[in-house]
Amino acid sequence: MLATDHEAILTQAQSFTEAYKRWHDAHPAIREVRCLEAQLPYILGPIDDNDLLAGRWHSPAVGFSPEWGGFGYYCQDAALRQVSVDCDAAQQQELEKIIAFWRDECTHAQVRRAYSPQLARALPLDNFFTPGIAFPLYRIGGLQPNLRKLVTIGLPGLEAEVRASQDRPGADRELFDGMLQSLDLLRTACRHYGAEARHQAAACCRPERQQDLTALADSLEAIQQRPPRRFHEAAQLAWLYAMLAGALNYGRLDVTLGDFYAADIDSGLLTEAAAQRLVDSLWQLIAARRTTYNGRVWIGGCGRAHETAADRFALAAITATANVMEIEPQLSLRFHHDQSPALYQRGMELIGCGRTYPMLYNDDANVPAIAAAMNVSVEEARQYTPLGCGEYMLEHRSVGTPSGLINLLQALLVTLNNGIDPVSGETMGLALGDLTHFATFDQLWAAYRQQVEYYVTALAEQEKLEYDVFGRSAPLLLQSMLYDDCLQRGKPLLAGGVRHLGGTCELYGNTNTADSLTAIKHLVYDTSAVAPAHLLQAIRTDFTDQEPLRARLLAAPKYGNDDEQADAMAVTLHEFVCTAIRDQAGLVGLDSYLAVIINNSTNSVLGRVTGASPDGRRAGQPLANANNPSGGADRSGLTAMLNSLVKLRTDLHAGAVQNIKLSPELFRGANRPKLDALLETYFASGGAQAMISVVNRGELEAALREPEKYQHVMVRVGGFSARFVTLDRTVQEEILSRTLY
Repeated sequence: MLATDHEAILTQAQSFTEAYKRWHDAHPAIREVRCLEAQLPYILGPIDDNDLLAGRWHSPAVGFSPEWGGFGYYCQDAALRQVSVDCDAAQQQELEKIIAFWRDECTHAQVRRAYSPQLARALPLDNFFTPGIAFPLYRIGGLQPNLRKLVTIGLPGLEAEVRASQDRPGADRELFDGMLQSLDLLRTACRHYGAEARHQAAACCRPERQQDLTALADSLEAIQQRPPRRFHEAAQLAWLYAMLAGALNYGRLDVTLGDFYAADIDSGLLTEAAAQRLVDSLWQLIAARRTTYNGRVWIGGCGRAHETAADRFALAAITATANVMEIEPQLSLRFHHDQSPALYQRGMELIGCGRTYPMLYNDDANVPAIAAAMNVSVEEARQYTPLGCGEYMLEHRSVGTPSGLINLLQALLVTLNNGIDPVSGETMGLALGDLTHFATFDQLWAAYRQQVEYYVTALAEQEKLEYDVFGRSAPLLLQSMLYDDCLQRGKPLLAGGVRHLGGTCELYGNTNTADSLTAIKHLVYDTSAVAPAHLLQAIRTDFTDQEPLRARLLAAPKYGNDDEQADAMAVTLHEFVCTAIRDQAGLVGLDSYLAVIINNSTNSVLGRVTGASPDGRRAGQPLANANNPSGGADRSGLTAMLNSLVKLRTDLHAGAVQNIKLSPELFRGANRPKLDALLETYFASGGAQAMISVVNRGELEAALREPEKYQHVMVRVGGFSARFVTLDRTVQEEILSRTLY
């Protein structure tokens, strides 16, 4: 059935809801597998004409998922109401009944009901499109099962491990029964696609396509019975498992598939061109899921087994990213000083062509930083794979979902205004006095710290509560089987199974806050050039009739120019917030709780509801993106900007992104060695990461005027890439404001 057909959508919603109701009081594992069974027929999209692998995802309006499309058991009210216009009266009534049922029964609602009165006061709203300081984010994001183990032992081997765990004394037999039944569902999907491939082959008149479809059917039949032996089989099994498990990021695919890729080419089973076609097809399937903030594929880095074979697949992955001109997968390259330079060099060539991939991650900085931040061994830290927008986790060893955000600039504005939001006039946060009550900067800083700590404490509590409620509700069967140490402990992923249960908190407005504090300290306290009441009135009125004052604020030292005063404030703020978040882990029962400074377009969304600020920013304007300078504030050149970036410690958080906008000329002729030397110095100085957009001067402005001519232009927004012309105008303007070097 087509997911766009209103009757199919209604039927799916009814079927899933009925399954949930019928099995509501069963063991959570049995309920989950019965619900997965109910949604299976609707999520398996047909094999497209050029697919070499099977598995196109249709997202159900009502279903079960760790995060994408929903959170646990979910219902998309808006999606159902959208199709209701094509329904008759009886169907519309049925849709409203389904919506009403899930309003109280969905996992999101269950988490919110579990809030204590204190937590509900601190986090009253879920919608961060409205004014506020902190918001919960309901998701179990970035799960990456051990696909390497899967393709090594296959479904029979995994089934044998589950049965062995089930036979242990005291084992939760129903949990393992659910796991075995979920593996049967995977085989059902293989049979479904195998039959479809055979049917298409029989109806096809083109010999080459018949051969492709027959090979696909053969692989789908083989992986039901034995471990993969060929690259095609391994890629197919890994893809289908990830899709059915709800995994939106795919980990270190060069490790998962490299041996199969190299062996088939070396044995003559595949030519280089045929193998590349398969990689390209996998890339097309990932792109078709359109997850926007996810779709991460990792290549390179330390800690890889069979590095030579992995490198061969990694080069094919870079070529696939050049061939498949889509937003996903988000190809990410890890590198270190002993690694073959071929991957980095090929990656830079692709970036210079205007692709925003691969994103560059420096293992020499990241591995020790992650080990310190997560309090794990260096050996485990070598298996880091940032998820989604770039938050670090340990592949198939940890959970580190970002389930809360804090607007640091809004926290400052509320602190300056005695617990009042200057835009809405609503009471918000702690009332600690306003700017006129703080005799010294240290008093203001102490009040701000208290404000932030209040919200950080609430967000950490919410994160652990979310895990607890989800863990009781559903075991995430397909994920748990391929996560260390769930089978050994005999427990589901979020109920004591995972080796490292971590959490993360998204930070927004870092740079604006630091620059605002620098301006206040310099102009109000150090030089007494601006009266506190004057500054308060100016920001409350969005600088109406106060352009001379705004000019002074804009001229104050700004982070991103290698300026000692501005950068020192950014470092102080960074270390305070990251440490305050990290210190919550033991208090709420997590193995780690860390900041992530990884803004997607939410920095623009939050900016719309955030008032004018003492850095000179007007009300409603975007917040600076992640660790980057405010748009256009970095006026001292690329070297100075990079020097500012490396001053922020990397061993206190679980990921930050650095967006850099470069002109194509830097990748050409005599400029290329200079660029290589500059980036080499940046990484040698501790630079952890770089996300590079390459655009011509004036190209983005022209794209605003004639978008139909610039569909090809891609940019890094924050933690994701997009075609520039598809972005919201506010986001486009924020990207335009960034300095082009």
